[in-house]
Amino acid sequence: MNSLSSLSEVTVPRVLLTGVEPFGRNYVNSAWEACRLLAESPPEDTQLEVVLLPCAFGDSIEELRKQILRVEPELVISTGQGGSRPDITIERVAINLNDAEGADNNGNQPIDEPIVADGPAAYFSSIPVKACTEALLKAGIPASVSHTAGTFLCNHIAFGLAHLIATEFPDIRGGFVHIPFTPAQAADRQRRPSMASTTAADALRVVIVTALSTSEDHSAESRGTRSGPVRWFSRRSRK
Repeated sequence: MNSLSSLSEVTVPRVLLTGVEPFGRNYVNSAWEACRLLAESPPEDTQLEVVLLPCAFGDSIEELRKQILRVEPELVISTGQGGSRPDITIERVAINLNDAEGADNNGNQPIDEPIVADGPAAYFSSIPVKACTEALLKAGIPASVSHTAGTFLCNHIAFGLAHLIATEFPDIRGGFVHIPFTPAQAADRQRRPSMASTTAADALRVVIVTALSTSEDHSAESRGTRSGPVRWFSRRSRK
């Protein structure tokens, strides 16, 4: 096989990056602003697809599934706005609970309802959360591991992604990242932390590159496990 033939068969990993519509009093969504910026200058050697999900219970997961089927990604990174958070937070776990303090953009406000009626209580992330956090800190970007994605749309999407991976797309790796307010959003509120959208976009680049380049064994260690497939998995009791 000549070199030209070899080059023509080289494929780059497909990555699906999702953000969420603005909601409530927010005229923008800080996570979506970061996603849009990264779309303009995607990571090298990747095929990046950036998609806006509706801020709506149920509809957001349905749209996520449609986009996974369309893109056929190897990696899915979903993002959401974390207005009270001072840094980039990599979510380690998503719980099977909708408990909304406010309504979504369709006016729905589920209280104490499971996301998936017959689903597990929780899923762990299949991206290397600690490796991603370490890489962000080395890049000079404030970051930490989070053990709660809340109980609003961010957790809803994080759990929905995890459940899709567990039940339909076991070869995909996926995780969720929270992005702080933009400086303009923080200026409209008292004593709220913020991060420039350019820095948040750089952070997503680091997360994607790290998740793609980190070995499966390292991903397992970041979940507190030593072996097993690289995917989200539940803490269902073993009989």
